[in-house]
Amino acid sequence: MPDQQTVPNETQAQEVEKNLFTWSAPSRPFIQKNRDFWVRVIAISSVFGFIIFIVEGAMPVILMISLLFLFYVLSTVRPENIEYKITNLGVSIGGVTNYWENIKRFWFTKRGTDLILVLDMASFSGRLELVINTKDKDIIRLNLKKFIPEEEVLPTNFDKASEWIDSKLSQSQ
Repeated sequence: MPDQQTVPNETQAQEVEKNLFTWSAPSRPFIQKNRDFWVRVIAISSVFGFIIFIVEGAMPVILMISLLFLFYVLSTVRPENIEYKITNLGVSIGGVTNYWENIKRFWFTKRGTDLILVLDMASFSGRLELVINTKDKDIIRLNLKKFIPEEEVLPTNFDKASEWIDSKLSQSQ
């Protein structure tokens, strides 16, 4: 029979969660699009949709219209503020904890006027992008470096293509 002192029970095995840093920010980056942008997007989508309708039929056009509507809603409805936490167990986003074992690395980037903390995940989701306040960048970096490395990943071809399309559509802004 093993000694009771050497076998930890479940409460001893679980580490107590301690908050290292907490901040509140929007749940996603937000960039207000102007009228010229939407006229350009609708004109391009109409031409592209007409070509797809002739070649493939109605279903791809319906999908394209639904994605265009989603994009419109996301760019007109302001995001809500949520609470982010860095703890000794992981990063908590709106009460859901992503544990350190699932986070490979982090880096900072800018999207529009927002500063973004990017967490590269080991899971299927790939990346988490969190909006941070500029004044909090140094303390967030210090706390994250205790657990994961700061290492920026080179942009993929998809990242480059989406940035190019966004720059072409947003030239009038």
